[in-house]
Amino acid sequence: MVHGLDSVGTASEAVSAKANAAGFERFMAPVNYIVTLVASLALVVASFVLTYSVASRYFFHFSTDWQDEFSVFLIVGAVFMSAAAVQARRGHVAIEAVSAMMSPRANRIRLFFVDIATLMFCAYFSWKSWTLLQEAIVEGYRTGSTWQPPLWIPYSLMTCGMVLLSIQVALQVANHISRWRIGKA
Repeated sequence: MVHGLDSVGTASEAVSAKANAAGFERFMAPVNYIVTLVASLALVVASFVLTYSVASRYFFHFSTDWQDEFSVFLIVGAVFMSAAAVQARRGHVAIEAVSAMMSPRANRIRLFFVDIATLMFCAYFSWKSWTLLQEAIVEGYRTGSTWQPPLWIPYSLMTCGMVLLSIQVALQVANHISRWRIGKA
């Protein structure tokens, strides 16, 4: 018995750089690729910094304020910035147990409405991220640690990541609509 999402084809990119793809679709594929590489590198750097932090704290009793916050900033940036690339592969939360009980046509309709709801949430989250970023820049907000890095750094990564995710989901919604218009749905 096989469990998982392999049989439903979640690994294929929902928006790829095809010859007949729209301009935004051709733009998003390489952006997602580059962001994924940078996010992967950020996670590796965060793991080294955290390992150094634990070792230096244990053996030398060093303060680790900057290491902890630096790693949190890297991890937050990697998670938010790579969200669009994950969505392009339909790698986010999916209710595949429900799809096994539905017809292919009903699944396409369900997926369309899930994408609409996701787009509405991501657009709202993007807008709130912009307001947080603007407030952090104008008010000069900093973290409460002794290192006190500015909060515009993680807020800008969160904002950029959510905007990219919103664009990716909007492209998927547009893809649904264009397939329905030409009668492939």
